[in-house]
Amino acid sequence: MQSEAVSESRLHPGSSLPVGGVVGGQITQIGQRAVLNQSLATSENVRQNSMEQGVKEFVQHSQIGTASQLLAGGIAGAVSKTCTAPLARLTILFQIQGMQSERVVLSRPSILREASRIALEEGIRAFWKGNGVTIVHRLPYSSISFFAYEKYKTVLVQLMGSERLQDSLGIGMGTRLIAGGAAGITAASLTYPLDLVRTRLAAQRNIMYYRGITHALHTISRDEGPRGLYKGMGATLLGVGPNIAINFCVYETLKSSWTSRRPDMSSAWVSLGCGSVAGIASSTATFPLDLVRRRMQLEGAAGKARVYKTGLVGMFRHIVQKEGLFGLYRGILPEYFKVVPSVGIVFMTYEFMKSCLS
Repeated sequence: MQSEAVSESRLHPGSSLPVGGVVGGQITQIGQRAVLNQSLATSENVRQNSMEQGVKEFVQHSQIGTASQLLAGGIAGAVSKTCTAPLARLTILFQIQGMQSERVVLSRPSILREASRIALEEGIRAFWKGNGVTIVHRLPYSSISFFAYEKYKTVLVQLMGSERLQDSLGIGMGTRLIAGGAAGITAASLTYPLDLVRTRLAAQRNIMYYRGITHALHTISRDEGPRGLYKGMGATLLGVGPNIAINFCVYETLKSSWTSRRPDMSSAWVSLGCGSVAGIASSTATFPLDLVRRRMQLEGAAGKARVYKTGLVGMFRHIVQKEGLFGLYRGILPEYFKVVPSVGIVFMTYEFMKSCLS
């Protein structure tokens, strides 16, 4: 979930990045959040001492409005997802291995062995299976996530009457957790059918039952009814909220703490480091839920019989009994491998798009 937060996201999912080297104020923070929702792992600007000066320079030199920031954040997430798509597909293939009955399939996951199989049996282009719908999904998901985050955060600060205290550890962390989780749930709910289609396209091997986004949406609705487009949504919402909340909270807390101690350090490296740690933390905490939601999304796919018939709790129990505790983290290694490059690519792409749109 997921792991498509946050990582995507993380920017998650995916967000915050240096804005012309100037940070502070509501306007700059909006641009920063756009990247944090990608992939659940992102980067953000370093705050500077003068909020008024930061806003003034931003308006004078950047001249990039909310719509442009939405576009820049969405494009940054799409580019990042495309570059890390091979690792994302490996993660999905490992996550769903337990749905197969063959003993060889349940052997210990090997990135090199599976990558070789894909290249030999399906071709190099197969590493990007489902990436088209990932991009279509990522643009609205990222935009909704960071926009909703800012709105929820503003409302929470006003309700708490803590405008002057929002940077304190207690109030800041609580506000970020709630706003980040609510933003993730909002974005996931509105774009969920695309996420399900992405999983089914990426999970296909040699036999292509679904031939694209439109065909998949039509086929799923025909075979499983409209509700089929929302299979696994409960597990998704349970995972995406905490994923983005942890991503936002860990990132902003680390960033605030580090910059207060080392204000002279390059904002780019601090953003990359904090974004990577935030992405790894959120992925580790919510990976079991992400694995379960992937398997729920594939229940009954392509006319196959259901594997799990006992609900969310029963599925967890079944996986632990059949595959052990390790089964809940099957595929997490390629998920880790894509965090740092994902954050770096989002960071660079967002800055490039921001400069083009300024």
